[in-house]
Amino acid sequence: MTESVQQKSDLLGNLPREWPHDLLPFIRERLDASGRKIVVLDDDPTGTQTVHNIPVLTTWPVEVLEKELTRPGPGFFILTNSRSLDRDAACALGTELGTRLKEAGQRAGVDPLVISRSDSTLRGYFPHEVDAVAQAMDMPGLPYLIFPFFPEGGRYTLDNIHYVAEGEDLVPAGQTPYARDAAFSYTASDLTQWVAEKTGGGIPADTVTAISLDHIRNGGPEQVRDILIRTGKGSACVVNAVSYRDVEVVAAALFMAMEEGSHFLFRTAAAFVRVMAGITPRPELLSREELAADTPCGGLFLVGSYVPKTTAQVKALTALPGMSGVEVRVERLLDPDHRYDEVQRASRAANTNLAQGHDVVVFTSRSLVTGTDARASLDIGRTVSQSLIRIVRSLDRQPRYLVAKGGITSSDVATKGLDVKRALIMGQVLPGVPVWQLGPESRYPGMSYVVFPGNVGADNALVQIREMLGQGAT
Repeated sequence: MTESVQQKSDLLGNLPREWPHDLLPFIRERLDASGRKIVVLDDDPTGTQTVHNIPVLTTWPVEVLEKELTRPGPGFFILTNSRSLDRDAACALGTELGTRLKEAGQRAGVDPLVISRSDSTLRGYFPHEVDAVAQAMDMPGLPYLIFPFFPEGGRYTLDNIHYVAEGEDLVPAGQTPYARDAAFSYTASDLTQWVAEKTGGGIPADTVTAISLDHIRNGGPEQVRDILIRTGKGSACVVNAVSYRDVEVVAAALFMAMEEGSHFLFRTAAAFVRVMAGITPRPELLSREELAADTPCGGLFLVGSYVPKTTAQVKALTALPGMSGVEVRVERLLDPDHRYDEVQRASRAANTNLAQGHDVVVFTSRSLVTGTDARASLDIGRTVSQSLIRIVRSLDRQPRYLVAKGGITSSDVATKGLDVKRALIMGQVLPGVPVWQLGPESRYPGMSYVVFPGNVGADNALVQIREMLGQGAT
């Protein structure tokens, strides 16, 4: 298939019928029978965007992991925020996590089934951090399973090409702004070529196994299982999917293959996580009553993401009547002589608006500033994130609601601004937009915290949240 922009209706309109059977009961049964727990290592907090009623941890002492492994439920998330680190630090963190999970599993008598969930899946430190975890857990050389399908974010894979939806257009992923990320760029939209690109040719494209829609929809779990079993060590398998039923077929096949001794290292999007954990989708989005605190203070949007989708959403939000906007100028944050004054100015404006009952959006200036290389760009991102954290920590009252926009922003705000160590994933406020209930150790116990990915939602997505949660909303 040509790597060109396709019409969604044309590309998805003439496919084989989905596999006819609901496989979630079988998946839950096999997970329970295995005695294993799903442990999702999430490189930013947006991976919680498809699940509900399971915990997310931001710290990982062995005793904490052991306790979590023995709790009821299919599993839990660990927020690593590794995408904000350089590669060496991300790999060191992977080694630490793998070592601790192995020890915790031995203590608890539970074998963790580890899934590496990455923001936009094709970005991040693949295969390096996945290998670091595997090595520490004595699982080196297992084949990779690459599964980036995520419909809530408009991400589909067909004929091995991964697409990102922009309205009714499906754009090959290698042609999107995500592929031009200053730290995690890539060129390939064909997943077999992406594997070769990311492994530096260590796994050639023509050796990558592919599970097609024909395998999934016509062959079903048994045929997919046979393909998985034939995938050898040191190789990779990529998965095509355009619906959640496709994911169910692959997950069922995986449990069948694992029972026959085949195992994999997973690099996936959030859709795979929900299905592998056997979680039924929550039938409704969260309501105002579940999200907004009973306080006369205004609500707060905090925006660090710089992708074009976020910029369009911020523009629509700040145009609303009664919405206060506070722009944080990145060029001043990067100047040590002006950083403190810029943070103080934004903090005062935010506190004043919140105290007066006004909803406010604090957002970084929209011009992307990058460094001379990936490390320098990451350093810039850390400086900006640290400044946003200072603004959060300067708040002198609890907002009625808090929305953090962007993966690294929402992670740092949670862990360093709100002191979150454990939270419960409540569900979603919009498709693909998770909400956490903060734990008792946090700065605002029990508060609902909206974790809004930078790459999700229509241009009016932030407006929708404000219209639901703002003063006077019903």
